[in-house]
Amino acid sequence: MYGLCDCNNFFVSCERVFRPDLAGRPVVVLSNNDGCIIARSNEAKALGIGMGQPFYQVQQLIAREQVAVFSANHTLYGDMSRRVMETLRTLVPDTEIYSIDEAFFDLHGVAEPLDEYGRRIGRTIRRNTGIPVSIGIAPTKTLAKIASKLAKRYPRLDGCCYMHRRQDIEKVLTTFPLRDIWGIGRRYGKMFDGMGIRTALQFVRLSREWVHARMGVTGLRMWNELQGVECIAFEQMPPQKQQITVSRSFPREICEQEPLERIVAEFASMCAEKLRRQRSVCREVRSYIYTDRHRDDRPQRYETGLVTLPEPTSSTLEIVRCARAALRQIYRRGYGYKKAGVILSEISPAAETQASLFAQADAQKHQRLMKVLDAVNRECGKGKLVVAAQGTEPFRMNREHLSRRYTTDWRELLVVKAK
Repeated sequence: MYGLCDCNNFFVSCERVFRPDLAGRPVVVLSNNDGCIIARSNEAKALGIGMGQPFYQVQQLIAREQVAVFSANHTLYGDMSRRVMETLRTLVPDTEIYSIDEAFFDLHGVAEPLDEYGRRIGRTIRRNTGIPVSIGIAPTKTLAKIASKLAKRYPRLDGCCYMHRRQDIEKVLTTFPLRDIWGIGRRYGKMFDGMGIRTALQFVRLSREWVHARMGVTGLRMWNELQGVECIAFEQMPPQKQQITVSRSFPREICEQEPLERIVAEFASMCAEKLRRQRSVCREVRSYIYTDRHRDDRPQRYETGLVTLPEPTSSTLEIVRCARAALRQIYRRGYGYKKAGVILSEISPAAETQASLFAQADAQKHQRLMKVLDAVNRECGKGKLVVAAQGTEPFRMNREHLSRRYTTDWRELLVVKAK
């Protein structure tokens, strides 16, 4: 048996932990630069506020209904996620973190009744962190995903859905939307809509040969998992990322090359730090820029530049140099750019990299320097030590509704005052 722990409306729940006055009140969280809705409380969903909807489209509704609005506080959300996952690890044999608000756990060998076991996990996480979670337990990871959605949907389940009997699984699949199945995605969803196949049970009743021919091995795994046949392995260690990206939209259009280079240098530095954190190196660095697609009155441009390194590296100095060089390939005057990003690819483990005969002699010096750079920023605070190409002013987004970093900054801790 596998379980899935899914935090309910996670970003909203993080804000509510430190603002109990928001209980029962509609709450939304905005994306970078306060652009779109990326999280909604149940009360906000009931008002018709859509996921991904531009903020400006619902500002009147938000003001009229007194909806609480927050800019995305990723520092807070990341720390709260860590607390949830650490609590979960103390309660189950093994965990596999799937995203910031979801983790699978392995229940093989657990003797006690699993439905009550799941409810105890949910109660403990809520008590320790303040975050409400939904627990789904089933014979496969795909079915556990479905079970967690049911636990969230039906309050009578008390936070845990234990779905294990064959007749119960078939009953659920009869009405469960196929588009909501883990792994279906937009492309397959569109294909099945065109065929009139809209429920999970309709998909399961397709032949093995048809699924394999149209969807390959991945689709066949999904088809088997929905029938209770375990096909997606449990991973105790999350796999290394094969691509690392940092991108942001700008509060205002940028036309000049120099500020774009500073921003791209900062994004490249962030990518390099993530690369070293997973003990990897990369061989390809891409930079991309594009204009505001919502401005029909302006000329549009979307371009990507690529620089291939002669030797794989995780050096911030090398990666920043390549990212700036890639930007120079694609920058053109006369355009107002609204977004930029850096992508690292051709990633491999650092321990498995073999230097060539023509490797740079200062590669070891770069490694030592990066260790010092990471140590200083870890001890003294993120961004305390940077490369000169980034400039002295870090990139700042519009975050007019940002809450405090309640758990990671001494200056922003909650203060309780006696009357």
